[in-house]
Amino acid sequence: MGQKVHPYGFRLGYTKTWRSRWFAGHGYADLVAEDQQIKDQLRKRLKAAGISSIEIDRPGNKLRVTIRTARPGIIIGRRGTEIEKLKLDLQKKTDREIYIDIQEVHRPELDAQLVAESVAMQIEKRVAFRRAMRKAVDSAQRFGCKGIKVWVAGRLNGNEIARTEWYLQGRLPLQTLRADIDYGFCEAHTTYGIIGVKCWIYRGEIIDGKSTGELEPPKRRPQAARRPPEGQPYRPPVEAAPSAPVVEQPPVAAPVAAAVEETPAFRPPVGLPTTDGGEGKD
Repeated sequence: MGQKVHPYGFRLGYTKTWRSRWFAGHGYADLVAEDQQIKDQLRKRLKAAGISSIEIDRPGNKLRVTIRTARPGIIIGRRGTEIEKLKLDLQKKTDREIYIDIQEVHRPELDAQLVAESVAMQIEKRVAFRRAMRKAVDSAQRFGCKGIKVWVAGRLNGNEIARTEWYLQGRLPLQTLRADIDYGFCEAHTTYGIIGVKCWIYRGEIIDGKSTGELEPPKRRPQAARRPPEGQPYRPPVEAAPSAPVVEQPPVAAPVAAAVEETPAFRPPVGLPTTDGGEGKD
């Protein structure tokens, strides 16, 4: 049997960094438990915000929480009211000065955790699991990922015997350390049991700290092909008339009469016509 390794932990220190960054001489176990408690509480409280990852830094006695989410407006709230409530609740539980940073995920279709949560949510809403998996794979392919694999396991469709099914599109080099592979896991709680959803997304290679799978920004259409401003009629672009091709004319030979005039001493032989219409004479 093949031994499975977590794609993120396998690349720690090489192409990935730690999601909790701090140093502790004493009380290490307490800080680890506190980190896990904060992450579990945030994921449960902000389930509708589409959280991709949570990172924690501890400079001194302070606590900085970085949340990557697909819907930052839900966390911030109107005029920042929700994020202030969240900050006060964390300060009461940890007795530390809290700083919260929000980072938006611009392409949630290429985030493995968000894709897994999306498939799990559809399964909970009784959507066919094959349809949900195929939709996630097609969306990731359309946004330019180089490979994606979605795996579901459990009592699929309520069957008494649990099984696993998966879809794979593109490449997925799990043993290549420089490969930028994102991994996500989520559970769908249904009436007939729990169904696990795993997702792997391959986004290219990381060479010298730079990803080769970064997508280019969309190119703007030319000025002539854009829609006119509202209220103005559409005017088709005016094409310039093609210029006529230049045909090189062959050089014109000088007339014979001119040559004869230039040499007055020349007398044509007998029988040849002359310039005055007569024939040459001796």
